[in-house]
Amino acid sequence: MTVLPNPANLYLTVTQVAERYTVSTDSVWRWARHGDFPKGVKIGANATRWRLADLTEHEATFKTGLVLELLFVPDFDRMDNGASCFSMVA
Repeated sequence: MTVLPNPANLYLTVTQVAERYTVSTDSVWRWARHGDFPKGVKIGANATRWRLADLTEHEATFKTGLVLELLFVPDFDRMDNGASCFSMVA
């Protein structure tokens, strides 16, 4: 039986947080500095980590979701006819 770790006990580095949101580490530090992001946990003199549980709770407040894959491509030829410019990808 596989035991999954409790998200409350998982901590991410600034690099891992940046990769999670596809931004630079500078952006993560800026968000934290401006209060737009969960506070990191100091685990040493020069080490800060973010609790995964805090990040997922923060993500639940987003008004829009993250787009991981586009399921359509613009069809600009149809725009001339007043139709929708998007068609589904097969």
